[in-house]
Amino acid sequence: MAAPVWRLPRSSRILLVSVLVLASLSAFLLTPAPASAAVPVPKLSWRACAKEKGFQCATAWVPLDYSHPRGRMIHLAVIRYRAADPAHRIGTLFLNPGGPGGSGVAALPGAPGGFSAGVRARFDIASWDPRGVGASTPVKCFASAKDEFRFLDGMVAGSSFPVGKVEMGGWIRRYRAFGRHCERRGGRLLRHVSTADTARDMDLLRRAVGDRRLSYYGFSYGTFIGATYANLFPGRVRALVLDSNVEPRAYARPQIKANGGQFLPTELRERSDHSAARTLNAFLDLCGAADSAHCAFSAGSPAATRAKYAALLQRLQHRPRSAKVTYAETVSTTGLFLGMKASWPSLARLLEDLWMTGNFPMLPPTQPDGLLAIFCSESPNPRASAFRSLDRFALRRSGPLGLLKLWLTMGCASWPATAADRYAGPWDRRTANPVLVTNNTIDPNTPYRGAVAMARELARARLLTVDGYGHGVLGNSACAARYISRYLIAKALPPKGTVCHQDQQPFSGGP
Repeated sequence: MAAPVWRLPRSSRILLVSVLVLASLSAFLLTPAPASAAVPVPKLSWRACAKEKGFQCATAWVPLDYSHPRGRMIHLAVIRYRAADPAHRIGTLFLNPGGPGGSGVAALPGAPGGFSAGVRARFDIASWDPRGVGASTPVKCFASAKDEFRFLDGMVAGSSFPVGKVEMGGWIRRYRAFGRHCERRGGRLLRHVSTADTARDMDLLRRAVGDRRLSYYGFSYGTFIGATYANLFPGRVRALVLDSNVEPRAYARPQIKANGGQFLPTELRERSDHSAARTLNAFLDLCGAADSAHCAFSAGSPAATRAKYAALLQRLQHRPRSAKVTYAETVSTTGLFLGMKASWPSLARLLEDLWMTGNFPMLPPTQPDGLLAIFCSESPNPRASAFRSLDRFALRRSGPLGLLKLWLTMGCASWPATAADRYAGPWDRRTANPVLVTNNTIDPNTPYRGAVAMARELARARLLTVDGYGHGVLGNSACAARYISRYLIAKALPPKGTVCHQDQQPFSGGP
């Protein structure tokens, strides 16, 4: 599981999946020790990237298991863009595009333009494919995305969800078989792709580029990587920007708060379902307040446009299962596009085409092996049987997008591996320098409340609020970009309580 201006892989839109049996929940409270100085620092031999012109690539070798740092090694694919002003270079700014399972190698080529000229001048900007992902040593349950899609038989979390008892049973059986298949192919790697492992990898990369302390920009799930790093290596924090925040406690620990005391899955614990529903309502209201020239799906008023969307979904619910576009696929596509505020006009056109013709092009599903392996191994989720009873609860609480968010994590209910090294707090270790936390107020994937919690739970953090829509602050507000640049270059925080506004309102045709 972006509004940032850099290019994000589609897998970071498919907001995830996660597992763990109730019997193992106590293990999540364990606090792993920081990586030892005895761990060998990787040597980076930079070369021109094969495909990305103007970028350099390298390979870093890191321990599979940090409790045995001289044992089996795995590789990380690393990429960087050199500082424009080497004479005044501060160091390397590491980026993570989120996910889990987002490819930094794929995301970085679109990233530098999202930062000010001052940041591009003073920093090498670098990223990497986290362990288990992409061009690094991957978790690869199937040889190709096509093979995986065929195995899942269209039951791809994030691209659809089950409707009715028969489909629910099919999803549960299919993902149980999926987990068994991944266990046979993934071996030991499945137990060593946790966020704590990735934070240790990032510290080795920091040492490999010669930086005394870390400068970092983490987006979405990347904020959880940043928070984990800040508490494993508090003395090594130079400047950390956490954009679109995962609430650390909600992600890492089970909470029993709703639906008669039931154990809620991760997305519902974080109230991502509630935030997605709120964003959908904002989309429909803003669309309805505009004319059809600015929002193709407009019905002339906010109330009429909401009613039009509800009627569209009702029509789709009564279509045969063989129809080209299903109710669940339409809701899932809506959820995906809501995260990208700049794509709201495109979503409106897709919905209008569906309203008029009964069809629109579906985005191809991606291969979620790395996403599942990371998320399911460390974020606690209930058993499969609970998802059946939570289906009605999620629909009642957040409408159809509640179903999307609920079933995103169902694959974790039967995931076979638990992370050997994971971090679930405490989150209040005092860092060498303060952290900057930022979030849009209406975000369909990472609710604003997650940023408030992140700023509160970290020992030294400042919250920068952007009054706006979409998943990601960078590229959404020039005001926020100035504060972020000042913080990265000079470590200067914005004043307490600072609120910026997004540069352009959706469907307005101007600022």
